[in-house]
Amino acid sequence: MRLFEWFRKSCKANTEETKEEMKKNLIVGLGNIGAEYAETRHNIGFMVADRLVESCGGRFDSCRYGDMARIKVKNCELMVLKPSTYMNLSGVAVLYWMNKEKLPLENLLVIVDDLALPFGVIRMRSGGSDAGHNGLKNIAAELGTQGYARLRFGIGNDFPRGGQINYVLGRFPVEEASRLLEREDVAVDAIKAYALSGLSFAMTHYNNK
Repeated sequence: MRLFEWFRKSCKANTEETKEEMKKNLIVGLGNIGAEYAETRHNIGFMVADRLVESCGGRFDSCRYGDMARIKVKNCELMVLKPSTYMNLSGVAVLYWMNKEKLPLENLLVIVDDLALPFGVIRMRSGGSDAGHNGLKNIAAELGTQGYARLRFGIGNDFPRGGQINYVLGRFPVEEASRLLEREDVAVDAIKAYALSGLSFAMTHYNNK
């Protein structure tokens, strides 16, 4: 059993009742809706969110500003959101659900693609610049701060000058696609570690893994 495999076995469907007070986190996977964007590099946030919910036997339902699944990991409730606002307005969905659920900023984690990291590398941070990413930029604008946690999933930067847009909106090549589920599972374990043991613990054990 590989490191922290037990996180995956700790999920419970949200339909189960529990008397224990639940810690609640909002997990937001960034991406664009529509078939033309499905499985593209820029949608890795959606893909990791799907894998997370699948690992816990949950399902997404339509909600305000997106699709949401509510899953449980031990004593934590994870609200997993895939915004329907398109990438450039991701912050609208994030702010709405943060306010509706009365969540503090430290209970937010955003999953985002990152050109600066090699394919599949995971790096978690407590904040930082948007690095030109329009989804992060809009979230910071809506929340009024860049001080929210994010899980950055590396997609590499193997594109010619002027080819960034086509690259991020392109699909993973065969050699990367064959490793994608394994790398998504690492990200899923990191998210569960964050929910159960905090961001510092998750960063220590999963950054660059």
